[in-house]
Amino acid sequence: MLPIARLLLGLVALSVTACATRPPAGDAEAQADFRELNDPIEPTNRFFYRVNDTIDTYALRPAAVAYRDVVPGAVRRPIHNVLANLGTPATFANDVLSAKPRRAGDSLMRFLINTTAGAGGLFDVATGWGYPDHDSDFGLTLALWGVGEGPFLFLPIIGPSNPRDAVGFGANTVLDPLTWASFGGSTAVNVTRYGANALDTRERFIEPVDSIKRSALDPYATFRSLSRQNRTAEVAKAVQDRPATVPAWFPQPAQASAQQSAQ
Repeated sequence: MLPIARLLLGLVALSVTACATRPPAGDAEAQADFRELNDPIEPTNRFFYRVNDTIDTYALRPAAVAYRDVVPGAVRRPIHNVLANLGTPATFANDVLSAKPRRAGDSLMRFLINTTAGAGGLFDVATGWGYPDHDSDFGLTLALWGVGEGPFLFLPIIGPSNPRDAVGFGANTVLDPLTWASFGGSTAVNVTRYGANALDTRERFIEPVDSIKRSALDPYATFRSLSRQNRTAEVAKAVQDRPATVPAWFPQPAQASAQQSAQ
């Protein structure tokens, strides 16, 4: 088992050591609220939130702010594109596992186009050629297989999650070709990549996170609610994403008729 998978399983096991107090059985309203929150280990989750918040306040956010100040946007965008392109093989694998052949085709073409015409992924040429980006990870794959999300978890470093997505995070690492390349002596490449991903992601969310921490009465509860809403929307979008077999860049029937009429 890979170290990241062992770490995640250990964290999930550790999380059951402290549980929230369940309301009295006779209090139907409180019981309903408890079930809706689906956060039975809230004391442990809040502890890890405080750990994460400390790391973010004194390390990750200052690094992200410095990154934004030093590196201009015209350079940050290509860096983001390269990082996204490196994750495309894992996206392709999840598209295949999710039985989404058109999405898998888009992922494959995105990787080939952006790696070649996009100069190694510096430029997102594929989107303009009719192969748009989309979200896909093993947590979404499990959701499409009918696996429930389970109770809310707040994991160190990873942040808001649940058992399904925690397992999915570890599996996504296994599906990533660069993970296996690290066994051949490229560990530094992977460490650099994950560090760059964390910095890139944190920079893109400086304002939203600052706003929540500044204005929310209970930032933990706000992050819990927003993360669930976002994940539910991602799952719904993946379920409904059944694009036509004709690529977006190919003239559609209506367009073809209009072109013929114009001629």
